[in-house]
Amino acid sequence: MGADIPAKSTRRRVYASTMIGNIVEYYDFTLYGTLAAVLAKLFFPSDDPTVALFSTYVGVSLSYFIRPLGALFLGPLADRRGRRTVLTLTILLMSIGTAGIGVLPTYAAIGAAAPILLLFSRVLQGLGASVEYTTASQFMLEHEPGSRRRNYLAGLMNATCSVGSLLGSAVSFVLIVTMPASAFESWGWRIPFLLAIPIAAVGFYIRNRLDETPEFEEMKRQIAAAETKQAPLRDAVRLYWRDMLKAIGLGAGQRIGSYTIQAYFVTALITAGFPTSLALLASMLTYAVGPLPSVWGGVLADRYGARLPLLVGYGLFVALTVPTFMAIDSESIVLAAIAVVVFTIINNLVAAPLNIAYVLSFPPEVRSSAAALNFNIGTSLIGSTAGLVAVWLHDLTGDDISFGWYMTAACVVSILVALFALPASVDYREPDWSKAPLATRKPSLESNS
Repeated sequence: MGADIPAKSTRRRVYASTMIGNIVEYYDFTLYGTLAAVLAKLFFPSDDPTVALFSTYVGVSLSYFIRPLGALFLGPLADRRGRRTVLTLTILLMSIGTAGIGVLPTYAAIGAAAPILLLFSRVLQGLGASVEYTTASQFMLEHEPGSRRRNYLAGLMNATCSVGSLLGSAVSFVLIVTMPASAFESWGWRIPFLLAIPIAAVGFYIRNRLDETPEFEEMKRQIAAAETKQAPLRDAVRLYWRDMLKAIGLGAGQRIGSYTIQAYFVTALITAGFPTSLALLASMLTYAVGPLPSVWGGVLADRYGARLPLLVGYGLFVALTVPTFMAIDSESIVLAAIAVVVFTIINNLVAAPLNIAYVLSFPPEVRSSAAALNFNIGTSLIGSTAGLVAVWLHDLTGDDISFGWYMTAACVVSILVALFALPASVDYREPDWSKAPLATRKPSLESNS
């Protein structure tokens, strides 16, 4: 077996450790979005349902707005101390934040302190999630450097997002349909949040038993031999800001699409008049079909180049996003369910090459910092605000079609980047790392001597 190819047992543990953390992240996130209507009543009581729902979605946005701050600290920490160290910390923060929501007293019990504590729990979740996806992806890909199936691996990583979301929505669905409504709103809603504890415990255990990535270890040896000071955040911003902007633009449409699937479709279906149980069932269908197009998009990108799934996916989004929201307003649950499932297939088709752009467009010594920053800026500014924009546009126009046009415009931006500014790493072209700070690549860091 080649030196760069890890043993099968190691690969299995690496895959398990990265995927279970991703499952925890999206389980946590989906719970909040899925149960937003319930949380709005319990933590943000108001005579105006739109105000209560809007306040609840502020919690979603807050967990995203905090992510760039988490990226500023945790990204460089992963470049200095290692990917595994940060992955252990992220799963701890996410599970504490989620379990915290499960034990919080409601507004009826402690008044205004309840929503404040809820939002604080969302901040903890956001800090943990800020670098989970990008660092876990690095951990997987850096254990197989030079692999010709990296888009497939990236697609496999994205598939676990759907698994986590499916788990969160399935638990919520089962409890909602089996419990009396009064019991669920009284205490049953806490159960899904508390279930995050055993899931996270398994991930924490696995991650603590893994070695650091070979690529990270080699990078640290080179930095020590060159006697240089490592300044990953400074070098990422100074040397690779153009590459970060490319990644943000390339993922703009998909960031809105992911948020819509994970946090807004259930609300949109309920607002359109469908029963909560049917809305949750439609949401579960999106997560059930999600893994296959994630992996398929990665296979296509490895075989035919990344532009194929990117242009096909975003082109379909431009054509079908507005009809998706028209279907939701059609009063037919069958038509609405088909629309959101097709929407999910398109969204996941483009995910693998986007993951490569977020992570592998940068050299190892600044990779965590640059990936965390570009991913979280795009997710916070473009993705997390989608719910607020959607609620505002629905209140303004009375339907969700205007939000469909908003997302369509973002997809056009992503198409232009795919056509004219596709990051080199996505298509197996060698990125320009001549500016990188290692002595072996024209050092930019100051010598300690």
